[in-house]
Amino acid sequence: MSQAALSALARVIDPELRLPITELDMVEIDGDTVTVKLTVAGCPAAKRIEADVVAAVETFGMTVSMSVMNQVERDALKAKLRGGKPPRTNPFGQDTLTRVYLVGSGKGGVGKSSVTANLAVALSQSGYRVGLVDADIFGFSIPGQLGLTDKPTRVDEMILPPVTESGLKVISIGMFLEDNKPVAWRGPMLHRAIEQFLCDVYWGDLDFLLVDLPPGTGDVAISLGQLLPTAKTIVITTPQVAAAEVAERSGSVGLQTGQSVFGVIENMAWLLQPDGSKFELFGTGGGQAVADRLTSVSGQPVPLLGQIPLSIALREGSDAGAPIVSTDAADPAAAVILEIAKKIATDRIGLAGKKLGLSVI
Repeated sequence: MSQAALSALARVIDPELRLPITELDMVEIDGDTVTVKLTVAGCPAAKRIEADVVAAVETFGMTVSMSVMNQVERDALKAKLRGGKPPRTNPFGQDTLTRVYLVGSGKGGVGKSSVTANLAVALSQSGYRVGLVDADIFGFSIPGQLGLTDKPTRVDEMILPPVTESGLKVISIGMFLEDNKPVAWRGPMLHRAIEQFLCDVYWGDLDFLLVDLPPGTGDVAISLGQLLPTAKTIVITTPQVAAAEVAERSGSVGLQTGQSVFGVIENMAWLLQPDGSKFELFGTGGGQAVADRLTSVSGQPVPLLGQIPLSIALREGSDAGAPIVSTDAADPAAAVILEIAKKIATDRIGLAGKKLGLSVI
């Protein structure tokens, strides 16, 4: 019975770690009793795990007991999750196989965070393992746009990020604050926060990491440029010439810290009219102008990845914590974002000079 019960329990997935509880050494079977050891007392996923375990062993007539790991067991779990690497290791350094994208804009108010959140959801819905860092410390908005109210779980120095229904792992300074309190930090504290988001958070093996940058070219952009050497930049702008000129700087600062520019997205490109015509509220040509200028500056082709029209549904979805790509894929704005996500998905990371973790037998 124990082996059959273990097989059933192997189908119970820890909601935070996204791994079977049997692989996490959270299960002990003694006769007809299954003991589940949670990582920490007060684990927010405790009730869900207990319900899933009860359902898994129901046919075996077993009782379920909930417990908590001791320090030795927690240390063993953390070591397993880190894959033998020391604590506070940046998993997205030079040898990472994760495709990393810094999504930035020269100025605020161009819809950068809404686009980033929807791109991350679109990729995770397609079956990719995706992480999203809200690096806009002063103007964080990602948790609200995704409808996330869960707090990260701390396992000693390790932070387990909240996970959306599609499997998207998310971290934001807003998850550590109460009552929408403002953040008033200087450069060193900003750098430390970003470093913690990358090194202390358990991300697991990711296909993609998207980073929502703050507007402009300040401390956070420079820190991320240093910490994420393989990252590529995606620049968000509007069609307006003034906005495009500022957005160019966002892509240029990435070039200075070693990042290439993956492409440019023009948001709020036009408003579709009932007769099918396009009303260009903010002018035209800004996105292509930024792409052309960054092509010239970088010496490499920088494409215009897409033009996202104004959409009331996109705005309402962001306010309600329901990204438009998951609620109304037929919306014109959602359709463009989904196409851009496909372009990101087909981008390939160079393997030259990387350590693949393989050995000769």
